[in-house]
Amino acid sequence: MPIGAAIALVLGVRSARSRRRRRHRRSDDRVILFGAGRAGSLLLRSMLADPDERCLPVGLLDDDPGKHRQRVHGVPVLGGRADIGTVLRRTGAGTLVFSVANAGADLVRDVRERTVAAGAAFKVVPSVTELVDHPVAVDDIRDVQVADLLGRHQIDTCLDAVGGFLTGRRVLVTGAGGSIGSELCRQIHRFHPGELIMLDRDESALQATQLSIDARAGIDDPSIVLADLRDAAHLRQIFRTHRPEVVFHAAALKHLALLQRFPGEAFKTNVLGTLNVLAAAEGVERFVNISTDKAADPTSVLGCSKRVTERLTAWTAARMPGTFLSVRFGNVLGSRGSVFTTFTAQIADGGPVTVTHPDVTRYFMTVQEAVHLVVQAAAIGRDGEALVLDMGEPVRIAEVARQMVALRPHPVDIRFTGLRPGEKLTETLFGAREVDERPFHPLISHVEVPPLSAADVTRLDPDGSPEDTVEGLAELCRC
Repeated sequence: MPIGAAIALVLGVRSARSRRRRRHRRSDDRVILFGAGRAGSLLLRSMLADPDERCLPVGLLDDDPGKHRQRVHGVPVLGGRADIGTVLRRTGAGTLVFSVANAGADLVRDVRERTVAAGAAFKVVPSVTELVDHPVAVDDIRDVQVADLLGRHQIDTCLDAVGGFLTGRRVLVTGAGGSIGSELCRQIHRFHPGELIMLDRDESALQATQLSIDARAGIDDPSIVLADLRDAAHLRQIFRTHRPEVVFHAAALKHLALLQRFPGEAFKTNVLGTLNVLAAAEGVERFVNISTDKAADPTSVLGCSKRVTERLTAWTAARMPGTFLSVRFGNVLGSRGSVFTTFTAQIADGGPVTVTHPDVTRYFMTVQEAVHLVVQAAAIGRDGEALVLDMGEPVRIAEVARQMVALRPHPVDIRFTGLRPGEKLTETLFGAREVDERPFHPLISHVEVPPLSAADVTRLDPDGSPEDTVEGLAELCRC
């Protein structure tokens, strides 16, 4: 037999065996993809090229009628959302993978409910902001999380603008061990800074951030700096030694209820600590103070302390060369101290899940989405202003609780406890006299901030009575 014919015969036998294996795969290996767009196409290609054949794609679904009866990489588009149950039964697929990289909450929930009702497993691929450094692949498929059920934000980032002020620069991040700070470090690292200096007072959290960037890094790495914002002399020494050109100031105390009880601690860390960092930052090219939506018309100690930092940053902008600005955004899903973390612990303990009020709403983003916009805002922000990130539509906290409970196999009670001191029923992103202007980016607003001098701030005694400290902080917010 000629060599060419022998090779063709062997390949034909292998192909036939492979087809037989695929036909007899278990139902939980057979998958339907919902979403025939770019993310679905990339995922499908990854599945078909997977040498381990972990998933067998037997069809796609998409709500665009123009894609129906088409084929993507040879796999047919079998219908839309309304056909989920029928297609799952007809194909014998045991799993539906939601492959729309950016989708609203209603779509994610509806597709999940239809999939579960049909008796199939529901999986998702990460959002675009989670996949910042690689295209979607079969390894990215994961279980649904509450962040998926609250919707995904389309984040358009101008990488050229970002790279222009981070690449090759010495960048320092305070609070590098925290949820926001650690994600800042990971995203900044992708832009190849000349040096990334990570500063925190929590040594374990600091090392965890370092290892998330480089698993081979040692604790003697000079980019790791253990320091407390309250130590002004040490901060000045750190800035003299490392000479950062860009600073992201993310370190802060953020637990609203605890800070309401201990306002002096909020003042010492959030206000005086920020003042120490600002004073040490003389000579930096760009300083970004991470603020919160609670700083808009603040009613809590947390909100007041962060509003004061915005005003101190604006005051510094008028005194020092370089660009000093603040970035303001709302709650971050999965951050330490967030309702997501609290609800997770309560559900694991069997409940009840405690919600302050049935109508309380908050703005939410994933940490990746928030930091993606923070980095973009830092690139376009102007001296002395606050940039306000568009957080989408506010979400009812009770709905977050219901969605998280729905992901569990056993029922968990939800209990309403009443609003706490200083807590708003609804948060706002803008103060009463602030104007929403978006001159450079559709998701980033620019607002003016009235300056507040260091001399005005340091007159407040943080070791006085809590009542006096609360009133003093409130007074510093008025202008």
